[in-house]
Amino acid sequence: MIKYKLKCGNDHQFESWFQSSAAYETLFQAGHVSCATCGSTDISKALMAPSVTPKRAQNLDTSPNEADLKALKEHVESTSEYVGQDFVKEARAIHDGDSDKTAIYGEAKLEEAKKLLDDGIPVAPLPFVPNRKVN
Repeated sequence: MIKYKLKCGNDHQFESWFQSSAAYETLFQAGHVSCATCGSTDISKALMAPSVTPKRAQNLDTSPNEADLKALKEHVESTSEYVGQDFVKEARAIHDGDSDKTAIYGEAKLEEAKKLLDDGIPVAPLPFVPNRKVN
C-alpha cells in the first residue's frame, strides 16, 4: 500500500491510499482518481515527505530480556515486603488507611486482582514468580 497526498485543479488537498504506484497510475489514466471535496478529476500529486523510520528506532528491541527481568525481580524483592497469600487483604488495608502505606507484593487470584482494580486499588502483575518466603 502507498499513500499519496493529492491536489485538484481547485487547490483542494487530500490523501488517498493505493495498492501500488502502478495501481495509482492505472486509476489516474482511466480518470478514476477524483477530488474528495469537489469531484474534479484534474488531479496532481502534491509534495509530501516520505515516512521513514530512523535506523536506531528500527533496531530498538523493547521486549524485556532475562537480565532486565532479573534486575526487576531483585528491585521488587529488595524494596517491597512479600505478603504471600495475604496480598489482597494487605493491599485493601493499605488503600483504606488501616495499615501503613508500604510497597508490597504477593499472590492473588485473577478475580481478586480484578476486584481490587474495580475498587480503585492500583495493582499490577509481576513478570516473574516471587520467591516464596516461609517462616
